[in-house]
Amino acid sequence: MTDNLRLHGFNNLTSSLSFNIYDICYAKTEEQRRAYIDYIDELYNAERLTQILKDVTNIIGAHVLNISRQDYEPHGASVTILIAEHELEEADPEQMEPGPGPLPETVVAHLDKSHVTVHSYPESHPDNGISTFRLDIDVSTCGQISPLKALNYLIHSFDSDIVTMDYRVRGFTRDVDGKKLFIDHDITSIQDYLAEDTKRAYQMVDVNVYQENMFHTKMLLKDFELDNYLFGTSRRDISFEEARDIESRLRKEMLEIFYSRNMD
Repeated sequence: MTDNLRLHGFNNLTSSLSFNIYDICYAKTEEQRRAYIDYIDELYNAERLTQILKDVTNIIGAHVLNISRQDYEPHGASVTILIAEHELEEADPEQMEPGPGPLPETVVAHLDKSHVTVHSYPESHPDNGISTFRLDIDVSTCGQISPLKALNYLIHSFDSDIVTMDYRVRGFTRDVDGKKLFIDHDITSIQDYLAEDTKRAYQMVDVNVYQENMFHTKMLLKDFELDNYLFGTSRRDISFEEARDIESRLRKEMLEIFYSRNMD
């Protein structure tokens, strides 16, 4: 929110930020695949995801109204937190501005707002050893609080090989003269609010519809170190030919997810 923007009453704009975060790995045997799923299920159980969403709530300055969480059988978890805004006694102007927000190790609390949700989807390919873990995260706010504040924290909280993000501002509010405002901050791309280390680490593609205040960014991790993708084994334990085949499978999986289409 800029200093010279004066509204007539409450800010009725709704800002929504949606994440799909993917972690890819290769688990050769059925036992290794089950172990990977169990590992992910434990690492990102409902308790841990609840804490992450609480941190997001603090970052965007929200007040928790209700928490609903569930671990599923055989695997997966989901958490929903309802949040609300209340008056700020002494608001820091920087808290009202959209931005990348803090890193996980520097989380601080600020303000208040609508809902945040997370759902996990671990799965594995039955034939080629590829296992994929996906998290869907939604942060929806209304009024002066921006979900863009959670960008840095969320991207750095997970081992993110691929990230797809959608940001949209809906509805309108009015200034003191009655003029409709369909967005209350400057943005040309979600990348405007990403930290520099994130921009360096990922290949990125944008699809933006400016007249509708809709912004879409896809991110693919640039660095590829095979050992980081092997579960239950290491590069030194496999032959050159097998390593090359596994790398080909992993890259194909990542590109198919990144471009949202199957490839030969």
